[in-house]
Amino acid sequence: MRNIALFLALCGMLCCAVPARADTAAQTTVKDSYVRTKAKSTRTLLFYFENDLFGGTDQYYTNAVQMTLVSRDLPTLAADDMLPDSLDGLLDELPLEAGKDSQYNVSLTLGQHIYTPSDTQVEHLLEDDRPYAGYLYGAVGLHAKQHDRLDTLMVTMGMVGPAALGEFAQNGVHSVRNIPTAKGWENQLHNEPALMVTFERAWRLNPESSGSGWGWDVLPHAGLTAGNVLTYANAGGEVRFGYNLPADFGTSLIRPGAAIGAPTDDDDPRLHAGDEGFGVYFFAGTDLRAVARNIFLDGNTFTSSHHVAKKTLVADVNGGIALMYGRYRVSYTHVLRTREFYSQERRQHFGSLTFAVTF
Repeated sequence: MRNIALFLALCGMLCCAVPARADTAAQTTVKDSYVRTKAKSTRTLLFYFENDLFGGTDQYYTNAVQMTLVSRDLPTLAADDMLPDSLDGLLDELPLEAGKDSQYNVSLTLGQHIYTPSDTQVEHLLEDDRPYAGYLYGAVGLHAKQHDRLDTLMVTMGMVGPAALGEFAQNGVHSVRNIPTAKGWENQLHNEPALMVTFERAWRLNPESSGSGWGWDVLPHAGLTAGNVLTYANAGGEVRFGYNLPADFGTSLIRPGAAIGAPTDDDDPRLHAGDEGFGVYFFAGTDLRAVARNIFLDGNTFTSSHHVAKKTLVADVNGGIALMYGRYRVSYTHVLRTREFYSQERRQHFGSLTFAVTF
């Protein structure tokens, strides 16, 4: 309960991090004829919950929660209200210029991941199975977008190990639900600070389909992540079909550099009322990763710890449904992930729930 209270307090801090602007500022901002429209004046708050219980298991990548707050659109990154003014000079120098009509966003993220072996009722070390690990992190995302392209630069910092409170979170929830607690957390990875930098680009190949009745669109992406937690190159995409598609870059899973899910223009159904504010769509996607490092399989970077031999190529295949009404969107994604290490007995299924509100 203490951990939940802390998380909620941090959520509240994020919600208050961007103060409301005066009405005059909400109408017009001067920079290359930058005009603030309704879409540009909204923020988006996203809550993610991923768990393998949707696949009927309790193992491997077993749970993750994440919250992300996306700022209003900005004429420049330096115009944000969430980062210190001392960083303005650096932000202006970043190579995130998507064109003269670019819009910019800053996002703040908090999250926790939990990883366990396949048998959580064994106390001794399972040498050929996945290590126990908790991961607690925060991230700052810098985004440059146009109607058909989104560039994201994200810096993630946190902690892997007991300080990430993985055991506390998992066994606390299991105790409340009156199910067996995991017995092998004494074998988890050691404490290690986490640092990652991610760059990812996403595209909308037919952006004219958003908010226009029945339609479909294609949303490819490609990126690179480097750090002591994860180092990999990835590429994939999503295809959507439905009624009143949102004007954004896809329904993302929890991963570094994922699309931010905020409206890009006034065609988005979340900015309308009545029937125009309703939307429903189905989607299917994939993400292929070439993995050079995964601390949750390779073990600690600077000290000896439990580890297993990882696979270099890992793929996700997913599909799901999303509903929108007014400023709210809820989506469910079911994911099939290929084996991540050589002694893994089977591929993993898990589900991902996302709730988003634009305000």
